[in-house]
Amino acid sequence: MSETNPAATPEVAAPHRYTAALAAEIEARWQDFWDAQGTYAAPNPSGDLAGDPETVARPKKFIMDMFPYPSGAGLHVGHPLGYIATDVSARFQRMTGHNVLHTLGFDAFGLPAEQYAVQTGTHPRVSTETNIENMKAQLRRLGLGHDRRRSFATIDPDYYKWTQWIFLQIFNSWYDDEAGRARPITELIARFDSGERPVPGHTRAWSELSEAERADVLGGFRLAYASDAPVNWCPGLGTVLANEEVTADGRSERGNFPVFKAKLRQWNMRITAYADRLLSDLDVLDWPEAIKLQQRNWIGRSEGARVDFPVDGENITVFTTRPDTLFGATYMVLAPEHPLVEKFTPAAWPEGTHDAWTGGHATPAEAVAAYRAQAVSKSDVERQAEAKDKTGVFIGSYATNPVNGEQVPVFIADYVLMGYGTGAIMAVPAGDQRDFEFARAFELPIRCIVEPTDGRGTDTSTWEDAFSSYEAKITNSSNDEVSLDGLPVAEAKARITAWLERRGIGEGTVNFRLRDWLFSRQRYWGEPFPIVYDEDGTAHALPESMLPLELPEVDDYSPRTFDPDDADTRPETPLSRNEDWVNVTLDLGDGRGPRAYRRETNTMPNWAGSCWYELRYLDPHNSEKLVDPEIEQYWMGPREGMPHGGVDLYVGGAEHAVLHLLYARFWSKVLYDLGHVSSAEPFHKLFNQGMIQAYVYRDSRGIAVPAAEVEEREGAYYYQGEKVSRLLGKMGKSLKNAVTPDEICAEYGADTLRLYEMAMGPLDVSRPWDTRAVVGQFRLLQRLWRNIVDENTGEVTVVDSAETDVAVDTLRALHKAIDGVRQDLEGMRFNTAIAKVTELNNHLTKRGGPVPRQVAEALVLLLAPLAPHIAEELWRTLGHTDSVVHQDFPVADPAYVVDETVTCVVQIKGKVKARLEVSPAISEEELEKAALADEKVVAALDGAGIRKVIVRAPKLVNIVPA
Repeated sequence: MSETNPAATPEVAAPHRYTAALAAEIEARWQDFWDAQGTYAAPNPSGDLAGDPETVARPKKFIMDMFPYPSGAGLHVGHPLGYIATDVSARFQRMTGHNVLHTLGFDAFGLPAEQYAVQTGTHPRVSTETNIENMKAQLRRLGLGHDRRRSFATIDPDYYKWTQWIFLQIFNSWYDDEAGRARPITELIARFDSGERPVPGHTRAWSELSEAERADVLGGFRLAYASDAPVNWCPGLGTVLANEEVTADGRSERGNFPVFKAKLRQWNMRITAYADRLLSDLDVLDWPEAIKLQQRNWIGRSEGARVDFPVDGENITVFTTRPDTLFGATYMVLAPEHPLVEKFTPAAWPEGTHDAWTGGHATPAEAVAAYRAQAVSKSDVERQAEAKDKTGVFIGSYATNPVNGEQVPVFIADYVLMGYGTGAIMAVPAGDQRDFEFARAFELPIRCIVEPTDGRGTDTSTWEDAFSSYEAKITNSSNDEVSLDGLPVAEAKARITAWLERRGIGEGTVNFRLRDWLFSRQRYWGEPFPIVYDEDGTAHALPESMLPLELPEVDDYSPRTFDPDDADTRPETPLSRNEDWVNVTLDLGDGRGPRAYRRETNTMPNWAGSCWYELRYLDPHNSEKLVDPEIEQYWMGPREGMPHGGVDLYVGGAEHAVLHLLYARFWSKVLYDLGHVSSAEPFHKLFNQGMIQAYVYRDSRGIAVPAAEVEEREGAYYYQGEKVSRLLGKMGKSLKNAVTPDEICAEYGADTLRLYEMAMGPLDVSRPWDTRAVVGQFRLLQRLWRNIVDENTGEVTVVDSAETDVAVDTLRALHKAIDGVRQDLEGMRFNTAIAKVTELNNHLTKRGGPVPRQVAEALVLLLAPLAPHIAEELWRTLGHTDSVVHQDFPVADPAYVVDETVTCVVQIKGKVKARLEVSPAISEEELEKAALADEKVVAALDGAGIRKVIVRAPKLVNIVPA
């Protein structure tokens, strides 16, 4: 590659030519200078990072990247795309008069380091810190302008002390529906104690309850709580997973292991309490609509009714969005894991039970047990798949349809999930395709309750599928007290809901798809929970003085030996094996003195540390508070156009739409409700960068081969003489197509890499990497260098001249570039900004001769956010002693931005007959006169009258002859 690479051209002929070697020297020198001078230090209004009052008085900009994970493989060129983009934005904002906070930390807990520890015995902290140092070096080489005083890693005890502290704030809070916000749990306890609020589930007074009973009551209210519930159990990872961490095909997002349903006691976050606010507050965020839509769909708000179906003196409660179809409910289905299944499963089959309903089992209990064993191996996605073969089993009981008194059989079936609604449905087979298929399979009645509008008629025996419509009218739906017949859907829903409420057997309600956040993991490398249990199993929070609770040393980082395909294995956490750490005697400061406790042996998920890291950037060394209120208000508080406050610009991948982004919003709202922060949203503006892709080459076995060693011949691709296939995909070490930024920096310099990545296309669009194309941006920098520096002598070649002595075309090219680049950088259109810088530089190159100083300096300032090292060097070469970083960005002179003339097209009957050069400010009347007087137009009209003249000044005149 070096034979044709201009970066590697020997410097003998031109000793001051801009080469890769010179770029490397320049870049290293300026990186050292920036570090030594604290060039990128952003002053706070107070505290240990307080600084220049004039800088603090400027408008602020807080610009962030999504937390990077320090991988052992290091960076490939796809990783820095977003980091370079935020750096360009931050540099531009500094040059336009802002106090800019831009820094980067590391999200360092999680499975990759732990799995490496399991394989090698290396402590996760050792490998993680090594990876962090490597990544820091790679990022520094790119010239990223981070305030390094504010950097940290989530594994730092001084950091996760506050992660644990926030967990305790959530644990010690409840959501007050009346107030619409979180409040301290002590306020709820006071209400129970005073009798102002009845104690749910108890007839005794609060003071008469035992400590365990009180803890159980409060667990039903706490925003962080432990419960026995169905969870996603992944034996292959030895841990449970949140719904968001399970792929569409029912496997773990990390490692692609099978995921099963299991009932385990786990910590949860009551994120569902915030569902309405998480939904409504999306409206004021400056986020991509696609991300907002994903969050709206994940939260899944739906309006309907809860309805009670009596069974043997008790009720099965269902949620339905279509209570108007109640008269068409001919059976019920419970999720296999529904807690009422055992209660409603009798010892024997009722007389006359249909053979197809029993699954061939002698008793209902046998049938239920067998079906549950079958269902547990399926993921939620598999269970909801639109498969034609519906499975299920009758549990042996009947429920009463409350609107008509009919006895309807109760089944369990895997297409009903415990995680949605109440885990039970009323099945209306005429109006739901899955119910329709189930009813046909089990020979259940299908009753038409909505008048078909597609000509199929009301005889359901002839139907091939279900019919559902919000436009049709209701039929066959009346009893002695209420009739829905002939009503449109909306009116029928309102009428039947009111009837249910009057009868006390149902109520209108809102349901959400969102489930509470499963918050515990059975692994080692995560934040320990600041929770201990007494001899009765009651959870107690550690006092703040005992934070941070640090991870202990363990001999074995593995969860208990397990079969990744066996759903019956159960977790044994690494922490549980350190008995000296688990079993402790502590004085919790509650007046009871020292007592024996057992620590929680689960750890927090890797998402915990990234739920609040934006706050730590603000006040990174504060050991007394989560964040100083004045500092938080300054950087993140609400302001015009940002009613909920937040980070000004947050850049990262779209893959975190319903993971990190949703979780962080939840934590922010709890902290806001409790008065710890002024910002109810963490990130005001979100920008999703695209992906840098690369070609993957595979041999006949489908195995990836090294992309760098593939040869192209006559449109085909060969590796070691064998023809291989080529497909555009991700870039990565395992795909053997990764290109490291170190390689490109060595070959061309960091500024060239920065320019190439920003010039590849719009930032939010994925694009293919092409190492051969990088040279184009290197040549731009070489041409720009030559326009200012003599390659043979190293002397500056610019000339000092008055503006009146600068050619008008050059001034026009300059100010158009200034105007365009400023707008493009503001709008994060970096590719077009680079194109405008290139255009201006090409103009100077073609014009020839020395470049006027004012033009050269403006060109350097335009380049500074994009290629900061060469800009610093040229700024110093031009005689300046201060850094280019804090110079004012050029401002265009409007007089030179507007074209002297524009081309106006004159059409007759839609055909172009003339082109006029006119002033951009010409009026419609003047333009019409000029067009009608043009010789070509007069000739084309040839004396014909004119019926109409349409003028769109200054670019179009359309003449319609009579």
